[in-house]
Amino acid sequence: MSEASAKPFEGVRVLDFTQVFAGPFGSYQLAVLGADVIKVERPGGEEMRNGPLSREWSDRGMAPGWLAINANKRNIALDLKDPKALEIVRRLVKDVDVVTENFRPGVMERLGIGYEALSAINPQLIYCAVSGFGQNGPERNTPSYDGRIQAVSGIMSITGHEGTGPTRAGFAVCDAIGGMTSAFAIASALFQRTHTGQGQCIDVAMLDSTLAFLSPLISEHTTTGHVHGQYGNQAISRRPTANLFKVGDDNLLLAVNTEKQFQALMDAIGRPELMDDPRFADWHGRTEHEPALREIIESAFATDDITTWEDRLAEAGAPASQVRNLKEAVNHPQLQHRDVLQTVESPFGTLKLVANGFRLAHGGASIDRAPVAPGADAEEILGEAGYSTDEIEAFRADGVI
Repeated sequence: MSEASAKPFEGVRVLDFTQVFAGPFGSYQLAVLGADVIKVERPGGEEMRNGPLSREWSDRGMAPGWLAINANKRNIALDLKDPKALEIVRRLVKDVDVVTENFRPGVMERLGIGYEALSAINPQLIYCAVSGFGQNGPERNTPSYDGRIQAVSGIMSITGHEGTGPTRAGFAVCDAIGGMTSAFAIASALFQRTHTGQGQCIDVAMLDSTLAFLSPLISEHTTTGHVHGQYGNQAISRRPTANLFKVGDDNLLLAVNTEKQFQALMDAIGRPELMDDPRFADWHGRTEHEPALREIIESAFATDDITTWEDRLAEAGAPASQVRNLKEAVNHPQLQHRDVLQTVESPFGTLKLVANGFRLAHGGASIDRAPVAPGADAEEILGEAGYSTDEIEAFRADGVI
């Protein structure tokens, strides 16, 4: 492969003990960008392989949620309760750059393969531990799932409608934030190592990561004392025209936040004279008279279909989008043009998966290998570590792999 087309993490090897979502999502970012990620699972595979959405895929040990974040990874199944398996880990770690795990704090140490033990074998090792609350503090050993972090972090308190109370975000947002933070942290440590030669121990807490993403709202509280509530579909800007509006039986999200955009909206609905109406002359008046403004806007929207209005508003310069379901979203012309979803062949047919969320001019992310069964690459991985065929067969006979 030419230098120009090499991926960013080409030549980086990761020993990945993570499971479920946050940890594997982080290592997946490295895998699609060229890292050799060796996923370590228990014999039979992790629970995430058996999701409730599709019995067919669950029976294959390939639940769709698991497929989404485990392509490009090689796989070895190890019984970490067996001392022989721990010896395999210690041998493998000699030739890896990164170890990542998301067990409860202290589990890897009790097994004898925590940061101190593994960095003694490989001083340049980058070790990343992902957990809900971090490796220290009063909550370090309490169970941490995405929903709990959403509740503890304040995300639920600002999601939903004031009249109906808090609600969870519609996806595992804190898991995703924690995983993406771990990928960035590992990339930072790898770069740091290029000019220090030192390994690194990384402590990623989902709660800390979520607070970092909430920093504008946190800052508003710490500087002014303001505590945000539930604004429903209204933007944080609190603009009355940055909200959800009805177009017949459909929903149109307006993101009209600036004076120029408000003028564009008034022009698009054929009511430019409202710019001179004292009720709507500035944002304070528009907020005070929000019900009347909404009635005017929705009355105009009732004269045509939602797609026409979406196009008309875009042309005018008033940001808006109809609310699409996931099927509609993945088939949107913009995403089709950007090739956000990539295909890869598997024993069960063609899979269509998301690689990552950015593009590089060269050496960008690609999905080159479908997710595999637990232990599918054990012989190859152990052979690279210097184990003989007989030794590998003995491991298999003893249930070590």
